Amino acid sequence: MMSNAKISIRFFDDREVRAVWDEQNAKWWFSVVDAVGILNQEANYIKAGNYWRWLKRKLIKENIQFVSGTHRLKLTAADGKKYLTDTLDSDGIIALAKHFPNNRAMKFLDWFLYSDNSIDGQSKKKAYTLFESNLIDEIEIGTAKGLTQIHAYLFGGLYDFAGQIRQQNISKGGFHFAVSRFLGDTLKQIEAMPETTFDEIVNKYVEMNIAHPFMEGNGRSARIWLDLMLKKRLKNCVDWSKISKQDYMNAMMLSPTKSSVLKTLLEKSLTTKINDREMFMKGIDYSYYYEEND
Repeated sequence: MMSNAKISIRFFDDREVRAVWDEQNAKWWFSVVDAVGILNQEANYIKAGNYWRWLKRKLIKENIQFVSGTHRLKLTAADGKKYLTDTLDSDGIIALAKHFPNNRAMKFLDWFLYSDNSIDGQSKKKAYTLFESNLIDEIEIGTAKGLTQIHAYLFGGLYDFAGQIRQQNISKGGFHFAVSRFLGDTLKQIEAMPETTFDEIVNKYVEMNIAHPFMEGNGRSARIWLDLMLKKRLKNCVDWSKISKQDYMNAMMLSPTKSSVLKTLLEKSLTTKINDREMFMKGIDYSYYYEEND
C-alpha cells in the first residue's frame, strides 16, 4: 500500500509520534501506540501496547466506529527494525484522544490540531510555518538583526515588544543577564565574534544567551539563530530530539563558565539534514518543550 512512503516523526514534549504518508489517499497514518502512550502517560512502549489492545477490544464491544478505521502498517521501532503496528488517520487519533478525558488529552489535541491559543501555542504555529516562508532565507546570519528578525516573526502580534531589544534588566534563577544600559554595545561585540568553526559558533551562541536581548522568547529565537549559523558555516544543524530537556538546561546553566559541556552535547547531536522539513519541525517541538514549566 505504501512502499517508499514518506515517514514523519513529531514530538509531543519528549515523546515521539510516528506517522507514514498515504500517497493514494493523501493523508497521514499515525501510530496508535505512540498516541496511547502519551494519552495514558505510559513511557513503556510494551505497556502502552498492552493497554491499547485492551482498549481496542473494549471499544469494539461498544461498537465505537473509529476503531474500524485502524490499519496495520510497518513503522520503525527504537531498535531500528520495522514492525507492523496499528495506525489511525488524523480523525481517528482525535476520536481516540476523546476517550482519555484528562488535561493531558486536551494538551495533546491542542498540539495535534495546532489549536493551542496560548502565546506559546500561537508562536509555535508561526515557527512551524517559518520553514516554508521566504523569510528564513532573508534572515541575517549571526547578527543581532537576524535574531530580532526571528523574534519578530515568532512573536509578532503576540508581544508588543516582538523584535525589540529590551530596555529593562532581567534575571532568571538568580542569574542576571546583560545590563540593558549597555546591551547595544554588548550585541555589537557579539556580532563581531567569529563563526567559522563549531567552537566559535557555540561561543557566540553562549554569549547571546548571556545577553538575553528580549524580555521573553530568547531561547526559542536563539536556537533557530544557532541552527542557521551551523547550517551556513558548517552544513550542519542540531537534531534537538537527541538532547533531553534536563541535559540541555544543565548545560546552558554551566555555559557562562564552562561551555565545554554544551559543546559536547551539541556536537554529538549534529546532523547534515539541514534542508529536511521533519528535522526542522522536530527542532521546533523540542525547542518549545524546553521552555515549558515542569
